[in-house]
Amino acid sequence: MGREIYETKRKALKINLTPEFYGTFAEIGAGQEVARNFFEAGAASGTIAKTMSAYDMTFSDAIYGAEESGRYVSRTRLTKMICREFALLEERLHGDKYDKRLFFAFANTVTTLNFSKTNDPHGWIGIRFQHEVDSPPNDVIIHIRLLDSDNTLQQKVLGIIGVNLVFAAYYYREDIQTLIESLVDNLPTGSVEIDLVKVAGPVFEKVNERLINLYLIAKGFSKAAIFRVDGKAAQVKDFLYKKDIMILRTKYRQKSLPNFDLFNSAVEQFKKNTNATDESLVVIIEVLMSNVLDEEVNLSDEDLEYFAKRAEELCATGNTILLSNFTRSNYLAEFLNQFKPKNIGIATNISNLKNIFNSDNYQKENYTNELLSYISGLFSKNVKLYAYPYLQGKDHAIITTENMPVSADAKPLFDFLTMNKYIIDVEGFDTKDVKTLKS
Repeated sequence: MGREIYETKRKALKINLTPEFYGTFAEIGAGQEVARNFFEAGAASGTIAKTMSAYDMTFSDAIYGAEESGRYVSRTRLTKMICREFALLEERLHGDKYDKRLFFAFANTVTTLNFSKTNDPHGWIGIRFQHEVDSPPNDVIIHIRLLDSDNTLQQKVLGIIGVNLVFAAYYYREDIQTLIESLVDNLPTGSVEIDLVKVAGPVFEKVNERLINLYLIAKGFSKAAIFRVDGKAAQVKDFLYKKDIMILRTKYRQKSLPNFDLFNSAVEQFKKNTNATDESLVVIIEVLMSNVLDEEVNLSDEDLEYFAKRAEELCATGNTILLSNFTRSNYLAEFLNQFKPKNIGIATNISNLKNIFNSDNYQKENYTNELLSYISGLFSKNVKLYAYPYLQGKDHAIITTENMPVSADAKPLFDFLTMNKYIIDVEGFDTKDVKTLKS
């Protein structure tokens, strides 16, 4: 039996009428949209100790301290906000009136669509809260991307998701999957993307952070999750912004192991071709989830745990891991391009190219359109495919772009891409590292 989904106003009123919950709302950048919902629901005096919006940067810095990065829509700013506001609650509110209160500090720092519609609307939202009287606090922090093309709609979405987070912190904290699912209650489909969830505190002691960020992908709230070498989830834009990116695509429980030897050769070739430095270079192993997401409406706990374990194992080898649902490389390239990378290299097996440039794999009337869509999406920015070879046949012939079979109707386009170095053969490898393709 599914849970009851309360309307936004009812959620806010339920919180307001629960005498234990008491706290502060601090909102920067898009107005006081969350606090407004609690005021409009009625009985807000039972919940709200203070609301504020330090909109001016000078005021904000005076309260929370300056940001070294100069970025105010950031996780560091949000963390300073919830820490400062929660500490003030504990410092200032004493006596019989507050003895049984569960304090919370809610905050957001958000940029919505500007007048010229030239920015990337996104934000950080978080809550620090007590689950028991005088207990150490717990944190839930999320990063969102606002997808509506209207500023007013984005503000409305922000107000709803904020109410959902406060409600979830108190009513769904024991069930992390329900907590995550409830964040989009009462929101139109396609209005928001949640691409990172961070939790901390005694309530979430047993929560696997990798697992909950994979759950975002499984539920369609996000397209990808990235994990640093230390295994911790990172916000994709912060991690990849203006970097040189080299990525190896692998699949969920694929039949053969990734060819890391050839991938290492591809990385060295990418560095040489782009003059990427160690500081600017991000090397990523992608684990593609789409082949199981296509087969199942809901991933089982076993599948999610496998992904989380796989991410942990790959991170332990010193690699950054991206888990995604990009069925085709052009979708991956389009996703990465929003972070304004300097260069993108995608390592792929020649066999994948052979399938793409083989019209027999497609309906004849759709092949040209599908191929052009794929190529334009993949190579519209500074993206190169680094193709590594495989062995074929009894004579173990090494297949490269030079002898790869290509359909006659795709051959001119393929020749153009190889001649102009959009598709590049991996060089400098040891022939013993070339593997026979498994069917």
